[in-house]
Amino acid sequence: MLRLPAFELAEPTTVEAALALLVEHGDGAVLLAGGTDLVPNMKHELVTPKLVVSLARIPALTGLRVEDDGTLVLGAMTRLDELARDGRVRAHAPALAQAAGLVAGPQLRRMGTLGGNVMLDTRCQWINQSYFWRSALGFCLKKDGSLCHVVAGGKNCVAAASNDTAPALLTLDAELVFLGPAGRRTLPIDALYDSDGIYNKTVKGELLLEVRLPRPAGGHRGAYGKLRERGSIDFPLFGVAARLDLDAAGTVQRAELAAVALQGRPLRLKKATAPLLGARPGTEAFAAAVAAAAELAHRQCHPLANIPGDPDYRREMVPVYVRRTLLAAAEGAGPVHHL
Repeated sequence: MLRLPAFELAEPTTVEAALALLVEHGDGAVLLAGGTDLVPNMKHELVTPKLVVSLARIPALTGLRVEDDGTLVLGAMTRLDELARDGRVRAHAPALAQAAGLVAGPQLRRMGTLGGNVMLDTRCQWINQSYFWRSALGFCLKKDGSLCHVVAGGKNCVAAASNDTAPALLTLDAELVFLGPAGRRTLPIDALYDSDGIYNKTVKGELLLEVRLPRPAGGHRGAYGKLRERGSIDFPLFGVAARLDLDAAGTVQRAELAAVALQGRPLRLKKATAPLLGARPGTEAFAAAVAAAAELAHRQCHPLANIPGDPDYRREMVPVYVRRTLLAAAEGAGPVHHL
């Protein structure tokens, strides 16, 4: 049985009190949102904090609202289950609602939070193991060792971003609002992630307050597709979010694709969207454009042996899921996932 290491728990009721604890304890403190990822990592001794700062009792971090200009504001501690079910999210950001609804299983979605998923650490089958298991291999480049077990001689960690909500948020032009010792700052979500699997997403002592989604254009449609071994619980073997904005004539005026579970950061598939512009869903030309986009995505996406699942199989499923997800977005259908 894996046991939690000894630690102290703090439960501040304000953001300012939480920040003060982070500043006071430095590297010895970690933030706890839903705990669905942090607690297993603590049991595996990937993280061994002296102080765990729970955000559960800070009401300012929860809730959803729509501002006068149509911006949808999502509190960092909003539960994934709430995001998946909320009518405002489903209408404003269908890909995000679908992605949130495919994270893990129902129990974990009721605990897990949007902020926790956005800030999820990269994962790799060579590090997300017990301390005993990792020590037998001499550890790895990401923690305690100097070798990469995925890429021989690799100098950078290739652990994979595995957060389902991240590609959806990329397609939605999300902005992240942080509060830290230097004050409040807003960061485009593209600027948060790095291709190196070992990275600190924020400056020291910051915490995520909210996620802001600008009002989409009329005719906005979106969908999320997730490849996984089981119909629940599992992290993605490959995930893709699609955005299609249609003009008054019903043709695609904007298209976005973003993928996850490939490298250390979610990946925009910019070249793959070019064939979709100007096409009209429901026509043969649109079907051909979707096929072309799927092929371009296949060329760009190269899964590694960094997460469970055969990388060759995962790569061959890229065009399948890109095609299905684009069609689901065009039709206003639900999420695409393996059962």
